[in-house]
Amino acid sequence: MSGTAPARRNGGLASRVIARLDIKGPNLVKGIHLEGLRVVGVPAENALRYYADGADELLYVDIVASLYQRNNLADVVERTASEIFVPLTVAGGIRSTEDVNRLLRGGADKVAINTAAIARPELLSEASRSFGSQAIVLSVEAKRRPQGGWEAYTDNGREKTGVDAVEWVKRAVDLGAGEVLVTSVDREGTRRGFDCELLAAIGPGVGVPVIASGGAGSIDHLAEAIEAGVEAVAVASLLHYGKESIGSMKAGLRERGIEVRL
Repeated sequence: MSGTAPARRNGGLASRVIARLDIKGPNLVKGIHLEGLRVVGVPAENALRYYADGADELLYVDIVASLYQRNNLADVVERTASEIFVPLTVAGGIRSTEDVNRLLRGGADKVAINTAAIARPELLSEASRSFGSQAIVLSVEAKRRPQGGWEAYTDNGREKTGVDAVEWVKRAVDLGAGEVLVTSVDREGTRRGFDCELLAAIGPGVGVPVIASGGAGSIDHLAEAIEAGVEAVAVASLLHYGKESIGSMKAGLRERGIEVRL
């Protein structure tokens, strides 16, 4: 993508740069295709650094939540919320409105739901009615189908659902999801760029903000995702391995004509 590409202005809203932190027990971890996890740091230390450097939001993902049948980040969220003053989204193992309530009361601003929403879509309606759609994020883990299109997966990208990812997003928004987190399992951890075809199929017409996740390897990749129609980009490897900082990514996006938050 050239530096002179026309910027997408998101209806006048600045694009967000979100730091994604995948957490397993006490550790910050990173894998490829959501597998082969390796420890890359301490969640609290990295979160504070990304916040200080200007992250617009933080995304915490409990990547072993399906193993324990619940999200185990309540204590981490509570500690983080007392030191970090940007929106915090928590994902993984959220199966009921009680789980949503527990995390929001602990300091999360939003919760992202995947597996439980596919199993019982009414959960999205119940949660949005109880807590407001702005607090309910649909998390979609999508893989390309050989015959075309994308399938939604659950359990950290391990379980097939047979559900068309693009159609599921549309239905979930109708049910009350106020934001959509789209993770390309095919691209996740590869640093080969986002699946912009997937983002373009979802983003422009869905009616709520869309966050792109999975595949960022350069600032150009972030710009390409925004041009594809998303309002925000979630970044992990670039940050955890010190390839870029939040500040350098925002500066690079501004140089490419894309409006970002100061």
